[in-house]
Amino acid sequence: QGELVESGGGLVQAGGSLRLSCEVSRRFLGTYVMGWFRQAPGKEREFVAAYRSAGDTHYEDSVKGRFTISRDNSKNAVFLQMDSLKPEDTAVYYCAAKYGRNYDDSKEYKWWGQGTQVTVSS
Repeated sequence: QGELVESGGGLVQAGGSLRLSCEVSRRFLGTYVMGWFRQAPGKEREFVAAYRSAGDTHYEDSVKGRFTISRDNSKNAVFLQMDSLKPEDTAVYYCAAKYGRNYDDSKEYKWWGQGTQVTVSS
């Protein structure tokens, strides 16, 4: 296994919810930026959400208000709660980690999970 392992993907109806989990090495629960990205077939990987610290979270505009990134140190995990899902949210979702403060550029992330499939039906 890798240092980041995603789970929780699946098939859901439009308007439904899923909660993705990213089991991480404990060191990533400190000063690292944790991010969620997604990649649909034939598309480039895109930024979804990032967690820099409590109260310092960031979201891509299309998911703002619907998705919530959080961290639970007791579970060694980062989560992405996805509500009001839309078919266009269908993608493989990846958890990632990086040094520093920037958060939205996938090229800056050093550590990546294997991805988990999210499919939203209409």
